[in-house]
Amino acid sequence: MQFLLRKFSLLIVFVLLPNLISAQDFQGKAYYFSKSTMELGRWGATMSEAQKKQIQERLKNRLEKTYILTFNKEESVFKEDEKIDAISGATDSWGKNFTPGEQYKNIKSKTLLQKQEFYGKQFLIKDDLLSLDWKIGKETKQIGQYMCFKATASIPTSDLTWYDFSWSSLRKKEEQKTDSINGVAAAPEVEMSEIVAWYSPQIPLSQGPLEYWGLPGLILEVNVGNTTILCSKIVMNPGEKSKIEAPDKGKEVTKKEYQETIAAKMQEMRDNRGRQMSRSN
Repeated sequence: MQFLLRKFSLLIVFVLLPNLISAQDFQGKAYYFSKSTMELGRWGATMSEAQKKQIQERLKNRLEKTYILTFNKEESVFKEDEKIDAISGATDSWGKNFTPGEQYKNIKSKTLLQKQEFYGKQFLIKDDLLSLDWKIGKETKQIGQYMCFKATASIPTSDLTWYDFSWSSLRKKEEQKTDSINGVAAAPEVEMSEIVAWYSPQIPLSQGPLEYWGLPGLILEVNVGNTTILCSKIVMNPGEKSKIEAPDKGKEVTKKEYQETIAAKMQEMRDNRGRQMSRSN
């Protein structure tokens, strides 16, 4: 009996959802939970399990986050659920400089607009949506009441982490620049990330969390690197509609220009610290 009821409910979803989405004022909300594992590198080998656990607890508000994707047929806004963060009481002023801000996607114009704050300065990143060459497979699994299909893609890691900063990446760029000056013509190695996504044709919209999009159904789960993003709830046509509009405040830059800006600022801060230490000695 339970099997028949489940099949019947899935049939209702398949029949009614396309009609619901075609409505002029259609809107939906998808709630996602993101969890990342911590990579300690060579320092992790010298730590006890208790020390590792302590660090994980300290960084929990960076490693675990909740987001809301508000979407219609062509647009979406993806942002962190600030109410959850407020409840946890967690503050991470340093980490917020290197995490994705509120993001607007328009799949018709293939445009991305994203708010970013870096040390108190507001930026508005305007760029094209990611170009993802999805390979759609036959593997399926159930996520909640939705039947999902597997899709994979490979993309340069830097295209996914342009809002972040690492000294190792900066060192590589400096080494490549030095090699170029010295006439060394070795092609730079490009680190790639393998993306595994699960999308549901039951919600026939090419939207998804963060910059993931372009599949014939809403993306409900993404696995990439050490991070998993999973949809926990979907609300179709919520009673209280939210505004889905492109942000327009902040200094307008491309992703590349933003990455260059934060790299230059971090280099400047390091140089200033070095000069201060020299004076104190």
